[in-house]
Amino acid sequence: MRILSGVQPSGTLHLGNYYGAVQQHIELAEGADGPLSTFYFIANLHTLTTLHDGARVRALTRDVAVDYLALGLDPSRATFFRQSDVPEVCELAWFLSCCVGKGLLERAHSYKDKVARGLEPSMGLFNYPLLMAADILIYRSTVVPVGKDQQQHVEMTQDIGQSFNAAFAREVFVRPEWRFSRAPVVPGVDGAKMSKSYNNTIPIFMPDDMTEAKAFKAYFASIKTDSKGVAEPKDPNDVLMTLYRLIDPGAAEEFAPVYARGGVGYGELKQRLHRAYLDKFGPFAQKRKIIAADETYVEGVLEDGARRARGIAREVMAEARAATGITVAQGTHA
Repeated sequence: MRILSGVQPSGTLHLGNYYGAVQQHIELAEGADGPLSTFYFIANLHTLTTLHDGARVRALTRDVAVDYLALGLDPSRATFFRQSDVPEVCELAWFLSCCVGKGLLERAHSYKDKVARGLEPSMGLFNYPLLMAADILIYRSTVVPVGKDQQQHVEMTQDIGQSFNAAFAREVFVRPEWRFSRAPVVPGVDGAKMSKSYNNTIPIFMPDDMTEAKAFKAYFASIKTDSKGVAEPKDPNDVLMTLYRLIDPGAAEEFAPVYARGGVGYGELKQRLHRAYLDKFGPFAQKRKIIAADETYVEGVLEDGARRARGIAREVMAEARAATGITVAQGTHA
């Protein structure tokens, strides 16, 4: 079994990213048989569909790498790399595009959603499923943990890989299977799903120049609540309690009956939630400062991961080229 997942460096990672993906990625790597069993890549090529600022793309890509390492990803237990460090993935995306009908891509939910919202999609967005398919197929991934919104893309990858195999009468690609991650829906400060698109996030790591008091005011104090008074019973499954259960399950379960009976104000729970957040992520934040200051270490981790990933990608591309009849001069694919 080979697990593969990617994370886009399209903004600062937040609690939705952590509980929705990062935490599970780290746990899967810890339980894997070795670094070639789990592949995690920073999807900086995908980010270009929405972000056209080179300096920011570079900075966010590095930030994602530092965040994962600070939060506990062991690079000796997983292959962790930048998508762009394996150029073969773009070559494979072209091969796959020559075997897939336009209609399949037009049915992609993400593409249709953008069109329905009145946005003019780029060809990069239209071809997004092809690049994602190349990401998955080039490493012979067998399991792809995804949220429900990404299930279709993995199913499209299954069809795309089979189309290539059938077109060239050779079983070059294995069939990947989607697996729903067991992550909960993490609510944002407005009660909707936490997302950078909704501007309702709580970052995993606060900016270095932000004090605890400012962080509380900017994020935790702003969490949306109703107008119930201190004495009134509260909903033990509201936004505050949902976040509290994620960050400190034990303390949240003890507090829930008190909260439901009444006699506790929202302000007190917001303070409790902030303290739980500091206790949970404070040690990681200190570790992050140390890792962020060591550029050689971070780059070395990504380069090592890229070497492992590219070794497999080259083997798969050699088979794909042989199947298609495409030849390259020796030495041109360093």
